[in-house]
Amino acid sequence: MYEDILVPTDGSAGASRALDEAVDIAAEFDATVHSLYVVDVSAVGPETGTVDLVESFEQMGENTTDAAVTRARDAGVDAVGSVTTGTPHRSILDYVDEEGIDLVVMGTHGRTGLERYLLGSVTEKVVRTAEVPVLTIRASEDETEE
Repeated sequence: MYEDILVPTDGSAGASRALDEAVDIAAEFDATVHSLYVVDVSAVGPETGTVDLVESFEQMGENTTDAAVTRARDAGVDAVGSVTTGTPHRSILDYVDEEGIDLVVMGTHGRTGLERYLLGSVTEKVVRTAEVPVLTIRASEDETEE
């Protein structure tokens, strides 16, 4: 039923819970888990040091996706990681199309800003516009409190 499952991640607890769910589903269907970290270039202003800031976020993304791949592989599931730059929801949807993703598993809350409230702006946009099923994993009460 599922061959390729995408888990967008920002390193948050909600993304970690989504990864756990994706790994369980992948194990059941012998699917591959794809961990994707998007460096949100729209959040980076044009001030001096932008290149250094983007590189720092890219390194954080590499660390985050490497950890996700290791967790999946330790559970006996094939996994790949990827870091890209762009607008998060658009980059996620592009990855879905380019990689033939069958299912997206996302946390309902991200790490920062408005994404900590309600469904989360990135998750909400992906749910509304994706052409594949999107499974949202609700963050626990402890994860959504400030």
